[in-house]
Amino acid sequence: MSKQDSSEYFDPAEGLAYQTEGSSIEHALTVIAQRYVGDHPPHPPVYRVSRSGPIRKRGDHAYVFPIGDMFPEMTEDQVVYAWGKLWVREGHTFPFLIQSDGPVRLYHNGRKRFGSAQGEAADPDTPVRIGIELTEGWNHFVLEFRPGPGGAGGVFGTSNRKNKPYCFLAPSTEREGEEGWIVTRPLSRPLPVIPGIVKSEALTGTDWLPARAEHGERVDAGSPKGPMSVMYGDKPGYAAYAWAAVVNRSLAPVKVLVSGTAYGPVRFEWNGREAGFYPEAGSFRFTLDAPAGRGELTARCECGPDGWGFRIDEVSPSGMLCAPRKVHGLKGEWLYLGPFRADAELEISEYFGMDTLAQPGGEKLFWTGGESGACIRPFLENELFGRWNYPLGVTLYGLLETSRTLHRPDLEHYVLRHVEFATSHYEYALWDRERFGAAGLNNQLSDIDSLDDCGSFGALAILADRLRSLKGARRAADDIARYIMTVQSRLPDGALYREVGVSRSMDLTMWCDDMYMSVPFLCRYAELTGDSRYLDEAAKQLLLYKSYLYMPDLQLMSHVYDVRRGLPSRTVWGRGNGWVFFSLAELLAVLPTGHPDYERLLQFYRELAEGYRRVQGVNGLWHQVLTDPESYEEASCTAMFIYGMARGVRRGWLRLTQLYAQAAVSGWEGLTARAIDGKGNVFGVCKGSSWSTSHSYYKHDLSWNVNDTHGIGIVLLAGVELLQLMRHTARELEDDPQLKTSAAPGAHGT
Repeated sequence: MSKQDSSEYFDPAEGLAYQTEGSSIEHALTVIAQRYVGDHPPHPPVYRVSRSGPIRKRGDHAYVFPIGDMFPEMTEDQVVYAWGKLWVREGHTFPFLIQSDGPVRLYHNGRKRFGSAQGEAADPDTPVRIGIELTEGWNHFVLEFRPGPGGAGGVFGTSNRKNKPYCFLAPSTEREGEEGWIVTRPLSRPLPVIPGIVKSEALTGTDWLPARAEHGERVDAGSPKGPMSVMYGDKPGYAAYAWAAVVNRSLAPVKVLVSGTAYGPVRFEWNGREAGFYPEAGSFRFTLDAPAGRGELTARCECGPDGWGFRIDEVSPSGMLCAPRKVHGLKGEWLYLGPFRADAELEISEYFGMDTLAQPGGEKLFWTGGESGACIRPFLENELFGRWNYPLGVTLYGLLETSRTLHRPDLEHYVLRHVEFATSHYEYALWDRERFGAAGLNNQLSDIDSLDDCGSFGALAILADRLRSLKGARRAADDIARYIMTVQSRLPDGALYREVGVSRSMDLTMWCDDMYMSVPFLCRYAELTGDSRYLDEAAKQLLLYKSYLYMPDLQLMSHVYDVRRGLPSRTVWGRGNGWVFFSLAELLAVLPTGHPDYERLLQFYRELAEGYRRVQGVNGLWHQVLTDPESYEEASCTAMFIYGMARGVRRGWLRLTQLYAQAAVSGWEGLTARAIDGKGNVFGVCKGSSWSTSHSYYKHDLSWNVNDTHGIGIVLLAGVELLQLMRHTARELEDDPQLKTSAAPGAHGT
């Protein structure tokens, strides 16, 4: 079936309405919500060893290869190879960007995919875009650099830094699990076999950098002055922590003997209680009472006159000591945190969550491994759980409202875990970006440069923080408010706009999407702070956007205003209109009726409601291009219009309540019959868009996806709002039976 053909997203017998005849809106919400949560379990981040070095990411998540700086002695007839790998769950074509200072070749899984010659180096402002057919599983990439007039080296990486900030991993079996690329020194002849065909460094016939620690070189293996002298140097008056776990896999308590050598003062603690204190260098021996399960073993080491740190010689029974967290690429059992001044207060257990920077004395510290330069970094490798982006802001908002409506604390807990995953890592992600060029998680929140990055999820985070105080949520909210009010680009009249877009075609434009990326956050932040300026700003923006994008002849919104040309696009994209209607409904719900802009905003909302009602499709759904019934039936805008109309009837904002209630009910019946199947999959959700002055782009180029996060949450919200309308109507009927003749029509199955 073509993704442009919405005549049948699935056989009618697979529709939710067909399979659950006589069931309720509650059942539909349950099925959709449970399908989403089941498909996206709350996995933690993946921790990897990541080595500081000259190859690092830029802010756009592309890797910079400064080959000329790394090897200034490189001659014209030499070549350097860089090798990395990438895991993908499903095969697909993905566009990468490449630019180079000299001739470069790109190999993917052993096959050459791109090659340039002398004089063909890419313009730094216009890198070459290369579509690579990624295969399911591991994909090995090799870059071959040669010197040119501009030097040697280049840039390679993702072309979608917002949604696919790909992190490449060290590709060889010898470095399994580490993040980053490895490179050869300059070679006088090409490699006999391209890595990727072979997976071992040893089989490539050359050495690779960074050099690997040989057996016995790890800091926990011992040295004349102790492992922390190797890691940090001699630093009198300083301390550092080491952390490991002891795991008792038996069902009964076990006494664990630990012995070794101290090189300076060291205090061991077992689950927060002292297990042994050794004020001077020498041997040590202590016993742990280990119940079934795992416990935390820490060592606080101070630099003494002859060195510092310790060496473990024996753990009995053997095999009990292990790394405290799963860290891919880690050699040894210990993680380290330091150095810091010995008189600094540091409660080590506060850092076991591995989402917090230690800042004793002001210096920011995070965990490292036992090899030189072996930084430990968390990477978000889940497809959705834990990510921060604007569609997920709506998705989780829908889940949160569903949890409240259905009295499902499990759904609420899932949302709070997702939000706190992001907010608790916020401060760390800012530091990670500063140190490594781009953060391994929270890539949008840690590098805000658009309303897309912050407003939608930020509004959701404020709501979630009301239910339970979430670590980092308030700081993130304050930073987002500061960005919207003082950093985001504005026209002379104060209207928010995109001075610089994700692509050049988006520069100098104003999108009606940005009302949802700003207005709900401003509403929530006004409630959070008690500062009405933020409500005033939300009202101001909606009225400004009306002046630029509203088409009174159609009572619909243009998708985009082209600032360069000073003209609206006059394209009536469904979801773009939905964002405005949705945002108006959110603002009117909290704006005092005595606000100077209230009546104008209410009238704007009513005009849009009438415009949308008139273009509703024959099956109850609205179309991708609102005025074109030949364009596909689109689920996300349908849900937004249901939401806005149902709320308007319930709140008394809309006159002709019977007409709007019927439109909302018909829209829901259309969704459950034609766009939501019996397993809770949501079809017909337009993918993320660019913009155009032609309806053809929206109709033919913007295809739909299944279970796109642009649609799942708002479908849930539409069901919640319609259910509230039904319950509200039922209460009114109980209070006044004479209203039965004019009551809003009941939704099928309620």
